[in-house]
Amino acid sequence: MTGSVPGSRRGAVIRLGILVVLVAAAAVAALVFPLPSVEDIRNYFGTTGWWGPAAFILAYAALTLAPVPKNVLSVAAGLVFGFAGGIGVVFIAAILGSVAAFWLGRWLGREAVEKFTGARVEKVDELLRRRGLAAMIGVRLVPVLPFTAINYTAGLTSIRWWPYFLGTAIGILPGTVSFVTLGAFGLQPGWQLNLALGALGVLTVAGLVVAVLRRRKEKASDV
Repeated sequence: MTGSVPGSRRGAVIRLGILVVLVAAAAVAALVFPLPSVEDIRNYFGTTGWWGPAAFILAYAALTLAPVPKNVLSVAAGLVFGFAGGIGVVFIAAILGSVAAFWLGRWLGREAVEKFTGARVEKVDELLRRRGLAAMIGVRLVPVLPFTAINYTAGLTSIRWWPYFLGTAIGILPGTVSFVTLGAFGLQPGWQLNLALGALGVLTVAGLVVAVLRRRKEKASDV
């Protein structure tokens, strides 16, 4: 019985190591093979027929596993597939990628977090268990926060699956619409561009304000 604990810890470390290697490999691949330009994406996916949206979804979802900026893909989706089509493909792709990264983090890294941090993350875990949906919506609403890092980190915490999924689906929608709008209607002056840029600005500022207020509230509760 006593030998099972070190073995369990060793297995947790191995799985965490696999997760780190996978993320590092994805990051290296993203550096070696940079994202294509918006023009390249339009030239390729705009001439691929009916399977173009499916290929774009799979490519976008795979890229969400690597720590690379993906907003350019959202803009390109609006340019290639239009406003409604762009929103559809980006939303589906982002959900697929976020789900994959979450479960990779949960299966490969959660046990190590529990074994090696213990009570040090208990407060954070308890907060996520009680307010996981609100917390996830809050971080997803801020378009400048790293999408991929949030996906993996959520898997390492005790947040439940459905709050994570629903919070992601709700939280990414405003930013998705805004970035797709930039591609669908171009950077020509007009109400669509103004609305998209204004929405991105409001989401960023509102998210930062909420984060500051929540931090102050947590400090006050610790006193």
